[in-house]
Amino acid sequence: MASVHAVRATAPVAGCASQRRQQPQLPAAPRGASLRCQAAGSTLEAASSSSATELGRQAAERMASGAAAGPRPSTAAAASTPASNGSSLRGLRASRPVNLGPGGVLTSDLIARATGSSGLTDEGYHPINRVAYQGVPGAYSEMAALKACPGWEPLPCEQFETAFQALSQWMAERAALPVENSLGGSIHAVYDLLLRYRLHIVGEVSVAVRHCLLALPGVEKGDIKRVLSHPQALAQTDSYTRRMPGVVREAVDDTAGAAKMIAENDWRDAAAVASRRAGELYGLNVLDEDIQDMKDNVTRFVVLSRDPLVATDALASSVPYKTSIVFSLQEGPGMLFKALSVFALRDIDMTKIESRPMRANPLILSESGGSGAQRSFNYLFYIDFVGSLADPQAQNALRHLQEIAPFLRVLGSYPMDTEL
Repeated sequence: MASVHAVRATAPVAGCASQRRQQPQLPAAPRGASLRCQAAGSTLEAASSSSATELGRQAAERMASGAAAGPRPSTAAAASTPASNGSSLRGLRASRPVNLGPGGVLTSDLIARATGSSGLTDEGYHPINRVAYQGVPGAYSEMAALKACPGWEPLPCEQFETAFQALSQWMAERAALPVENSLGGSIHAVYDLLLRYRLHIVGEVSVAVRHCLLALPGVEKGDIKRVLSHPQALAQTDSYTRRMPGVVREAVDDTAGAAKMIAENDWRDAAAVASRRAGELYGLNVLDEDIQDMKDNVTRFVVLSRDPLVATDALASSVPYKTSIVFSLQEGPGMLFKALSVFALRDIDMTKIESRPMRANPLILSESGGSGAQRSFNYLFYIDFVGSLADPQAQNALRHLQEIAPFLRVLGSYPMDTEL
């Protein structure tokens, strides 16, 4: 095995992925993502782990040995100018660049065109400071991307999966995706994509959601007949919009997209529920601010990378670490209790637990007393707990969990966002 390297960032992080040999049938990782990544971004610097403890080194070797699927590519094309300014993008197998117009959004079709099978270029791979997010400029996801990677080039993507594809195909070095909102709960689509793609959580950020009512210059609140926004934003401002007589609420793909549609179509009878930044970008006036029903409205985002980050000073760091895992359990009484006990016995604090039915194998047969076999859901369990993979307690807990979990995968270990 190759020697372990440390990664130094503005906040030291550590991460890895682990997978047991026997697993339930899960969606396979896309072929385009089966590439080991190189050190990415100017804010991260790879260095020899001469100061690593033996414990941290062994943990990193055990857990990160299968983290990335495939060898490092010898050649790859990469863009070096902002996509939002109409630049050209190239993927790992791009034979020619794909141009995005001003304000353009990356789509799956553009990625497929950029990663065609016509051959590799000879330009070599050059890491670029670009962070992908879902939505258009002005979206809350863009705010999270810029907060997570200050000074990096934001890359707007049409869908969540497009952002995963952009990172997997080397069109970006990071991706910022929402995983839960304090009012709306978890974003399940992102959790499902974390299983399909071999990407790793290397950080998290939280963004306070402050909705504004936006309209074209000269439009008064009494002129509005329609309010456009993302379904969650409409739900979060339900009480406010119901106090606007005769107004119809219309759902669109994202909040900033609603502001963009009003500006492009010159709709003077419509308003958008979006951020103040969206209004500034698309020339809309703020008719009212902080219109959300609950003022404490926060969305948590995870920052993804092609490789996990390994920190040698996680144990000595003053920044608390969080580790995210996903696992399955066999059918039987008390199995979830046993799984959670591996953390309780070691005084490890869990910050999140969630269950999701498996997509590939959703139903199982179980015995229920004398009533015969019954069909029930087969679940995956997502857990976040406080601790780093360099911590012996966390290592022992995961070893213990592996004894009872047919499937276990570490999604990432990273510094916690302390701004919540």
